[in-house]
Amino acid sequence: MTKSTFDIAVFPGDGIGVEVTPITLELVKAACEKYDVECNFTNLEAGAAYYQEHGVALPEDSMATAKASDAILLACMGMPSIRYPDGREIAPQLELRETLDLYAGVRPVKTLKGLPLPLADKRGHELDFVLIRESTEGLFASRNRFEKEGDDVAKDTQVITRKGSERLFNFAFKMGQRRKQLGYSGAVTCVDKANVLGSFFFFRQIFDQVAQNYTDVEANHIYVDAAALQLVRQPWMFDVMVTENMFGDILSDLGAGLMGGMGMAPSADIGDDHAVFQPCHGSAPDIMGQGKANPSAMFLSAAMMLDWLGDKFDNQGAVKAAQDITKAVEAAYESGEILPFEFGGTSGTQAIYDTVFAKLKQLQNNSITC
Repeated sequence: MTKSTFDIAVFPGDGIGVEVTPITLELVKAACEKYDVECNFTNLEAGAAYYQEHGVALPEDSMATAKASDAILLACMGMPSIRYPDGREIAPQLELRETLDLYAGVRPVKTLKGLPLPLADKRGHELDFVLIRESTEGLFASRNRFEKEGDDVAKDTQVITRKGSERLFNFAFKMGQRRKQLGYSGAVTCVDKANVLGSFFFFRQIFDQVAQNYTDVEANHIYVDAAALQLVRQPWMFDVMVTENMFGDILSDLGAGLMGGMGMAPSADIGDDHAVFQPCHGSAPDIMGQGKANPSAMFLSAAMMLDWLGDKFDNQGAVKAAQDITKAVEAAYESGEILPFEFGGTSGTQAIYDTVFAKLKQLQNNSITC
């Protein structure tokens, strides 16, 4: 089905979320205008602050609106100081993943020119790979079924299913095919702990079975501890990584570190019918209200959203708008005009937005190239 008008559910959430969301919506509108693409944004309430006031983290009407939307853009939710009675942080984003069956957590790792990055090797400044995290099963599956035996034993149980693994691996191999067409290696690497845990041996067996349907894509394995080592030592060896929920949660933060920090790391949680797009960073209560938040990951997450919408609804204008936002962010950093606080710079939220917006306009007026 072709569409040119999209209904977007927006969750500003907590902390710096309310600071990076409005400017992101303005950037999206500006990028889309050139291609006659319209986005209707509906701001929805949820998160830790909402829970503190109302006793519920994700109200039913917000969930219903999100479910009826074309896509969901989420800034960040949760505050360390506000928790459920059992000690867990407020995380409605997990409820969205589970309710909407968003099984593929896509975490791109792409470094940008103009930033001081942690790896000295030149190849560490030219990274471009993707980690795909299963987002509905694994160790996270037991978060609402925690078992405790008195004061001596606590148990969380990992869940790996054939259905969940097959759809995850099909998603990963299809991404490998698409990346191969774009000039990347397209190789898909399964990250597990199959040498120790039977559930991961099962996970790996399913990976090998699914791989037989994608003979045009290279399939590899690596244990998670070795993967962590290689992500520091030579991350350029990877193209598409696919793993379980908890491992993906940890390794994606390592990937964000390779990019310079959470403020540069976008993400998406994608299912067959719905998708949520959000920066990898949290609510950052230590800097909220100070104008120091880096909105770049939110901008790039919105670009991922437009690209997904364009593909899903056969709208090349949305795809081009996504490309323009991504190129504008890249041009802003490559110019050397901005450097966020987490890199030791002095560019705050508004300055980063102003620079990216200016680069977007120059790009769309064909006055710069990227």
